[in-house]
Amino acid sequence: MILHLYLARRFLRSLGIVVAVFVGILLPIDIAEQMRRIGGDYGLGAVVELSLLNLPRALYQWLPLFVMLATLVLFLGLARTSELVVVRAAGRSAIRSAISPVLVAFGIGVLALLILNPIVAATSREYQMTVARYQGAEQRTVSVSAEGLWLRQGTLSEQTVIHAEGTNSDGTHLFDANFFTFDRDGLLTGRLSAEEALLQNGAWQLLGVKSWPLAGAANPEASASLHETLVLPSTLTAEQIRDSFGRPYTVPIYELPGFIAQLNAAGFAALQHRIWLQMQLSNPLMLSAMVLIGAGFTMRHTRFGKTGIMVLAAILLGFGVYFVRDFAEVLGESGQLPAALVAWAPPVAAILLAVGVLLHTEDG
Repeated sequence: MILHLYLARRFLRSLGIVVAVFVGILLPIDIAEQMRRIGGDYGLGAVVELSLLNLPRALYQWLPLFVMLATLVLFLGLARTSELVVVRAAGRSAIRSAISPVLVAFGIGVLALLILNPIVAATSREYQMTVARYQGAEQRTVSVSAEGLWLRQGTLSEQTVIHAEGTNSDGTHLFDANFFTFDRDGLLTGRLSAEEALLQNGAWQLLGVKSWPLAGAANPEASASLHETLVLPSTLTAEQIRDSFGRPYTVPIYELPGFIAQLNAAGFAALQHRIWLQMQLSNPLMLSAMVLIGAGFTMRHTRFGKTGIMVLAAILLGFGVYFVRDFAEVLGESGQLPAALVAWAPPVAAILLAVGVLLHTEDG
């Protein structure tokens, strides 16, 4: 137990060093990027604020890489000081020596999921809203709630709020839709109710429409009219509707299942969000896999030579697993692979591969 605690403490110290180095590298680069994005009109304070808001997401995204590099630092340091020789001479196998770093990495993954993920979601939302405010852009055009789907479109002269009971997977075909039109002063000027609404070529094609003119009408119901079809110009596109839901990382892990249920109830497939949820749940396993990959190539004495080659092989394999996981995520978001397979297969395969390497090199 004393040896496990010692290795765990050394691993945490190595991880802290790696994270500190990367923060020192990433922060100045991101400050320059934010200055390019919003310009120099808002001062250095605004730029630093954006960089600090963006930093938690970058750290969370690169956490598997940090864990693998910390593993390399740990076991290379133990090999250089001959501590690994002492551990092996005491009868400890390579796999038993790697247990404590693996457990620590798994625990870090669980804490990151429970604590860091909500922080990343909050800072990412604040980052997007702050950037939109500095750039003068609209922040959201779509909202999903228990009452259905809400959209907003508009020009400088008027705004239209759209409510629909249901929709197709990309929000371009609405059912039981109501269109409320407001002038620039925020006064309600008209309402349209349609059985169906299709977004085509910059306009809503409305079917089974009833129209109420509300501006200056003493009795809107008496002035209402019925139309089989009606065309309403729109500033929305299918891409804007899809992108307005925001990225899955802006939704805390605790709220993500409910948000997915709302999307499904509104008619959206929510593939991207379901895959993101599964990938976050599998992150502790991914961090454990990175520890085993790093250990498999560096738990050897430096007198054997080829240390640089082994470190390079570990880094390439780690990046390979990371790339395969990202590639599987893309396939999952396009509907070609199930969400569970996308999230859990890469870390499980990486663990089996790393354990195989450890068993192959084991001589104890």
